[in-house]
Amino acid sequence: MNRKKECLIVNEACFVIDHVTVYSEEQTIQNGYLKVDNGKIIEIGHTDERTIAGQEKVYSFNESVSVLPGMIDVHIHGVNGADTMDASTEALDTITKALPAEGTTSFLATTITQEAKAIECAIQNAGEYRQQPGHAEVLGIHLEGPFLNSKRAGAQPPHAMQQPDVDVFKTWNKLANNTIKLVTLAPEIEGGMELVRYLTERGIVASIGHSDATYEQVMEAVECGASHVTHLYNGMRGLHHREPGVAGAALLSKQLKTEVIADGYHVRPEMIKLAYFQKSDAGMILITDAMRAKCLKNGRYDLGGQDVEVKDGKALLDNGTLAGSVLKMKDALANIQAFTGCTLENAIKMASENPAKQLGVFDRKGSLAVGKDADFFLRSIDGEVMMTFCNGHLAYTNKGDVENENH
Repeated sequence: MNRKKECLIVNEACFVIDHVTVYSEEQTIQNGYLKVDNGKIIEIGHTDERTIAGQEKVYSFNESVSVLPGMIDVHIHGVNGADTMDASTEALDTITKALPAEGTTSFLATTITQEAKAIECAIQNAGEYRQQPGHAEVLGIHLEGPFLNSKRAGAQPPHAMQQPDVDVFKTWNKLANNTIKLVTLAPEIEGGMELVRYLTERGIVASIGHSDATYEQVMEAVECGASHVTHLYNGMRGLHHREPGVAGAALLSKQLKTEVIADGYHVRPEMIKLAYFQKSDAGMILITDAMRAKCLKNGRYDLGGQDVEVKDGKALLDNGTLAGSVLKMKDALANIQAFTGCTLENAIKMASENPAKQLGVFDRKGSLAVGKDADFFLRSIDGEVMMTFCNGHLAYTNKGDVENENH
């Protein structure tokens, strides 16, 4: 082992993850290491080439432990009893603290259709939120509703839906400190195409969702700049042999990235496999669409002012409609492999790289590369999260046999 001793460097913000399999942006490195300093990745390589430098902390594992880029959930309402619509700092603190346990290091705080005042309170709160060290990072807001089609309401309250309106959006984005990064809307409704164009011109992701659009209307929205589809198959006109609908257009259009809830309840595994075969890992984004009941026991919970019964992994309205999920990203990562036969590298692309690119943050997140934010998690051979780091801060640990060295 060729290790050179450098001059003593005392830097508590500098540490190494050693003797692991590193899933870096360029390659998968067996018996590798990753070095962090002041919240950034500064080295990635083979363990036998690592230079020992001063009193850096070393977390030593074995090759059965993998280091994966932190996952980015672009569609999550809440977790552990908290919801974005609670419109409080405490709620966002709860969410940002809880998510690293499942390997999520950043996300979009997602709203739901409600009366205008409730939405305004929620987006203003999220727009003013200050990042907490050692918590998942809020990358912005996903405005899901109220510009939706009541015919495809799903668990979105129909009474509060309204037509897409550029002026309303302008007011809301200003209230949110211009932090709205993704908007789910039904483009076929009057004002929808205009809003898609407005969002696209400003670098905001326009997503087709809770929509009854025909294939032709979806293609028109794509021409206007739509680039995203909210939870594929759910809350949309489905695939039919004489009308491809939103689902068919999503599967056929390379311009559209498609979210998928890979919990086995929202979409049958075979349909996820169909989507994967058509879209490949380049066209899909794993999400949870999780509600406040995630990480809590079975019972009744609130979602957008509606009662939701959570039992054995399913969240349902009283009428039997699926209402968000209690899915964890670590399970979505495992499920997509089981459902499609894809590799872990493929799954990482859907959970980390694609959402980072879609949100325009791939220069600093979404993969393990020198110079990027130190957002990553350690995964055991059985798929459990052992440790998670957010911007170089230890955000979660469940390590039982980690060797902690100081050199």
